Amino acid sequence: MTNNANSPDATIFQLGGDLPVRRIGYGTMRLADGPGDPAGPEARIWTAPADRAAAVRLLRTAAEAGVTLFDTADAYALGAGEELLAEALHPYGDGVAVATKIGVVRPSPTEWVPLGHPAYLRQQAELSLRRLRTERIDLLYLHRLDENVPVAEQVGALRQLQEEGKVRHVGLSEVTVAQLDEAESVTPIAAVQNLYNLATRDHEAVVEHTAGRGIAFVPFFPIAMGGHAGPDGPVAEVAREVGATPSQTALAWLLHRAPHVLPIPGTNSAAHLLENLGALDVRLTEEQFARLGAVGDAAS
Repeated sequence: MTNNANSPDATIFQLGGDLPVRRIGYGTMRLADGPGDPAGPEARIWTAPADRAAAVRLLRTAAEAGVTLFDTADAYALGAGEELLAEALHPYGDGVAVATKIGVVRPSPTEWVPLGHPAYLRQQAELSLRRLRTERIDLLYLHRLDENVPVAEQVGALRQLQEEGKVRHVGLSEVTVAQLDEAESVTPIAAVQNLYNLATRDHEAVVEHTAGRGIAFVPFFPIAMGGHAGPDGPVAEVAREVGATPSQTALAWLLHRAPHVLPIPGTNSAAHLLENLGALDVRLTEEQFARLGAVGDAAS
């Protein structure tokens, strides 16, 4: 297992080789919906935030605290997530990189349907540009591959947007190594965003593959730990040893896992936001890293 030795510049990653970002970003998905709505994998992400002013303040707090990578999607609240990001942070300075995703339609609050027709993808990118109030998207992900459309055609649509100067870097989400290889034959891939955390590690092969190619691996739901996060569990034990919270310790494990791993935890709390960023200062020994890694081994 590749891991990071916590070098002096370990908090920065050069996305696509030319875009420096801090290695803990901010995922905006949780800003959609309101109190009482389902959270986690069951979240609907259907409506704009109930308290828009509070969401704007939180995004600005994130930028002021040093977050440089902000992640959203056109499917989050039917485009309202992108509009919120623009309201809070536009005009984007050099210290803000915006990532969004296209390629999923939302016919209802419980449906997420991949749609990879090239014309549709290009249209959605144009709409994202408008909502984000920008002429070029820093990182545009294909939200999900559509099994009914050749990968080369889907990724080719994003490549065309690159050639037109509307997209800086291209990313993929929830893909295998084979799918990533196929996409890379069309255009360079700067980032892969897959479900991955301390207890859910089905994409180890993708982590290893991206590490060898200089591609950012961006885990979503990075703090999900299940029953292992209890007060007597290994995460809490290591957290006490390093003087951190369990959430910080779980994020620190990801940061230590490899220097190209960029977690994007989401929260609607300023206190939790700052807590998450504190993981950048947490240092694990190799023994602690291995002990935490056993959590995922036991869960698999």
